[in-house]
Amino acid sequence: MRTHPPSANTGGVDEAGGPDWCEFRVRGRLGKSLLSAFPSLHAEVAGAETVLTGPMPDQAFLFGVLAQMEALGLALLEFRRIGPP
Repeated sequence: MRTHPPSANTGGVDEAGGPDWCEFRVRGRLGKSLLSAFPSLHAEVAGAETVLTGPMPDQAFLFGVLAQMEALGLALLEFRRIGPP
């Protein structure tokens, strides 16, 4: 089996030493019960969508957020990496 060379990716940490920040745009206005599934993310309503933002300390954390969204049946419209607030 061939192995891949080490990645140049810092694993969720930006050049300044802090975690990467990400933004998730989901369809619909999420209520308190759904938002409670994402305690580390800040939520804002933008029209008929909810925008969740917050730090992603590592790739496992990011995949956990994505898995939670899938488990709750949320429609992810957009995901992007952003700078710290």
